[in-house]
Order: sequence, then C-alpha cells, then structure tokens
Amino acid sequence: MSEPIFSLWVYLAATPLAGLMLTLVAYVAGFAVYERARFHPLANPVPMAVALVVAALAVTGTDYRTYFDGAQFVHFLLGPAVVGLAVPLVREWPRVRRLALPIAGALAAGSAVAALSAIGIAWALGASPATIASIAPKSVTAPIAMGIAETIGGVPALAAVFAVTTGVVGAVTGKYVLDACRVTGWPARGFALGLAAHGIGTARAFQVSGEAGAFAGLAFALHGLFAALAFPAVRWLVQFPY
Repeated sequence: MSEPIFSLWVYLAATPLAGLMLTLVAYVAGFAVYERARFHPLANPVPMAVALVVAALAVTGTDYRTYFDGAQFVHFLLGPAVVGLAVPLVREWPRVRRLALPIAGALAAGSAVAALSAIGIAWALGASPATIASIAPKSVTAPIAMGIAETIGGVPALAAVFAVTTGVVGAVTGKYVLDACRVTGWPARGFALGLAAHGIGTARAFQVSGEAGAFAGLAFALHGLFAALAFPAVRWLVQFPY
C-alpha cells in the first residue's frame, strides 16, 4: 500500500468517516456486480454489500458501534428516501383511488399471512417467545420492526436481522414466485413485493417498472403503518404471557 493511501486509511479509520466510506464502497462494489449481471434478481447488491461490510469489520476487528458512528449518516437518509416514494405515487393516484377496496383487502390479507406464517413456523420449530415476537414483524421495514418487537416483548436487534433477511429474500425470489403464481399486472406485482419485502423489495420493483415501484412504495408505507398499530393492539387484546 502506497504511503498516501496508507495515510488516508489511517485518518479515515480514526474518524466516523470510516463507517460511511465502508458502506458506500461495499454497495458500489455490489452494484457493479449487479450491473454486470444485467440486474438479475439473484445478483442483488444488498447481500453482497452486507457480506463485504461484515468481512471488513471482522478483518479489522472493528466493533459495530464504531462502524455505525459513520454509517448513521446513510441511516439518516432512509427517512427522506421513504418520503420520496410519494412522488411516483402521486402520478398513480387516480388508479390508487379506483383500486382502494382491492388494495385494502390485499393489505389486510398480506399483513396477516406475513405475520401468522412467521409466528406459526417459529412456534412449530420450538422458538422462544422472544424469538417469536422478534420474527412476527419480519415483513415490515427494519426500523418499524425493531420498534414493534420492543413493544411486544421481542429483541429489536434480532427483529432487524429478520427484517433485512426477509427483504433480501423477497427481492431475490419475488419475480419467480409471482411468475409461478401467474401474477402479471405491474400494480399487483409491485404491491405484493412492497408488502412482503418492504424497502428492499420496493427498490427492486422500481428497477423493473416505475408503475410497479409506485405500488410497492404504497404497500411498503401502508404495511408499516398498519403493523405499527396492529401488533401492539393485538398484544393488548390477547395479553401475551411474555
């Protein structure tokens, strides 16, 4: 390593910029592979970026808190990015109004299936109550899932892992599942992907169709709002022992 590059690394490693730089470099590398694969869903850049970050932290012995001191700048931008999803949705608003009833039904059914399937499988495999509470909001974006898990007795960090994993799996396999189910309309495909795979699925929907992305963003937002209200209410009604 040349002296200028080494000096730059020493400087960055001692500042919060290290986490930010690592996050951006990892994603750019993952996206480059994704682009070379002609945006094939199996080459999704998110898991590649995560693997690169984890490997770098393990090799350098950097703890997560130190890394996040820099990465939190990217985390902060998630809020404006979610708000930005309203822009393409405005263009589809007349159609959204016409499809209000089917959208409400799909939201209720999809949310219930996402939560109950996770709870049922985890319970059948003998998971602890805390783990069940952590996996229940897996199809909601990570920040909301963490808040829900904490409210209903789960582990926020574990909920984040489940949520990110669900998003990646949904973005990678969504095309094949929807094709197998013969779902062809972009609004339906986008809504299903946004509801099941939250932000990561929504990003994938935008890459294939602006129309699908708009409906994925709608599902992403509605599911987050619905889950944030429904989970605490259900816990209060049934009085979970944990």
